[in-house]
Amino acid sequence: MGQLLQTYLPLAIFIGIAFAISAAILLAPFVIAVNKPDPEKVSAYECGFDAFDDARMKFDVRFYLVSLLFIIFDLEVAYLFPWAVAFKDIGIFGFWAMMIFLAILTIGFIYEWRKGALEWD
Repeated sequence: MGQLLQTYLPLAIFIGIAFAISAAILLAPFVIAVNKPDPEKVSAYECGFDAFDDARMKFDVRFYLVSLLFIIFDLEVAYLFPWAVAFKDIGIFGFWAMMIFLAILTIGFIYEWRKGALEWD
């Protein structure tokens, strides 16, 4: 039984620390947060409508469109970093594979631009 306890002790310590950190992160906003924010804090910020309004209100679908486009292009561009790190090892095949990837990405961006997906008017 002593061998079993010794084997799983690091795991139990890790789980205990994880629960303690999770509890601290969940409780910290209630302890630290200001309870009476000024009117500037509760004003509309980058979203286009008041912060405290009906949750079922309608707002423009362009918010969704812009956010989806950002996520798509952000995730695709995130492939550039590992490619640049491994550039020496992947050789000329990796270079041309990334150029094809970037060409497809550019064609998609031009298509969305011409369709007016980036226009806000």
